[in-house]
Amino acid sequence: MRRVIILGSTGSVGVQALDVIRANRDRFEVVGLAAGRNRDLLERQGAEFGTENLAIGSDEAEQLVRTVESDVVLNAITGSVGLGATLATLETGTTLALANKESLIVGGDLVKAIARPGQIVPVDSEHSAIAQALRSGATSEVSRLVLTASGGPFRGRSRQSLLGVTPSEALAHPTWDMGLVITTNSATLVNKGLEVIEAHLLFDVPYEQIEVTVHPQSIVHSMVEFVDGSTIAQCSPPDMRLPISLGLDWPNRVPAAGRPLDWASASTWTFEPLDNEAFPAVELAKTVGRAGGTHPAVFNAANEQAVQAFHAGRIGYLDILDIIERVVESHEPGGSASLDGVLEAERWARVAADRMIAAAG
Repeated sequence: MRRVIILGSTGSVGVQALDVIRANRDRFEVVGLAAGRNRDLLERQGAEFGTENLAIGSDEAEQLVRTVESDVVLNAITGSVGLGATLATLETGTTLALANKESLIVGGDLVKAIARPGQIVPVDSEHSAIAQALRSGATSEVSRLVLTASGGPFRGRSRQSLLGVTPSEALAHPTWDMGLVITTNSATLVNKGLEVIEAHLLFDVPYEQIEVTVHPQSIVHSMVEFVDGSTIAQCSPPDMRLPISLGLDWPNRVPAAGRPLDWASASTWTFEPLDNEAFPAVELAKTVGRAGGTHPAVFNAANEQAVQAFHAGRIGYLDILDIIERVVESHEPGGSASLDGVLEAERWARVAADRMIAAAG
């Protein structure tokens, strides 16, 4: 029986994690739940799963991790505000099932410095796929990591054709149902850029050995190419319950966590090269990742500000990446390599982005 704490339990990943647990009461016990603000749903979840350890807000979530004994903490908080809970979990020695990619990306060396080998289990479908495929060979045998991207709602469109994109169009993702920021990030491919940085940090593979291919069907979740030319892919219908279940019980597989593929039905899987001119976010993210330090925190914070401004009608769709790039280019690293240093870099980036947004309006 694994004792589980779920941070972000009222969000999409948290709700699906509880679905997995609900169907496997003999494997998991919910010992703590935390949410951002949906207290009513949080309390209903607590009543259903028999836990009185409930928390509202990121500070209380961090305290919950430190005071409630558990075997695994699923961090499904949205945004870099989840960094404190990630660090707290790692400090306790508990397994971290990481759905909050931003905390690893902005925390970078801080997170890696305290994480034990194997302590972080990725929950993003792409990184879960890579973790599964990596079990097929030694680290020294890896040639490339290949992250797949659905291409979002604007796949195949030129940069010029994206000038008049509306917020509602950006939220019309063809495969996944996600929140406002993540869905918009999938449209701009900022999300894939963040995943490239995450893959580098999780698996210690150089950026020049990490590639992105567009796979609209979202069946192949990512691949690992080995030095002998063999490529191992993890394939399944798009359903987050599978990677969530692996995060909760790694390396064990939870029966019926996800749906299998229907091999009796005809299907076609396609792969396309990424159009870096229309979607420059991935190459920008690689540049940011190579720069390291507080650059990824600046990249992420500037993006969050720009996405909110886009949905508020203050800037256009193409302005999102332009503002991120300008903020990153104007960033002058300084301060300490600490949590305070990261938070200060984020504050600076948000102010800089807001200033550019106001000027654009």
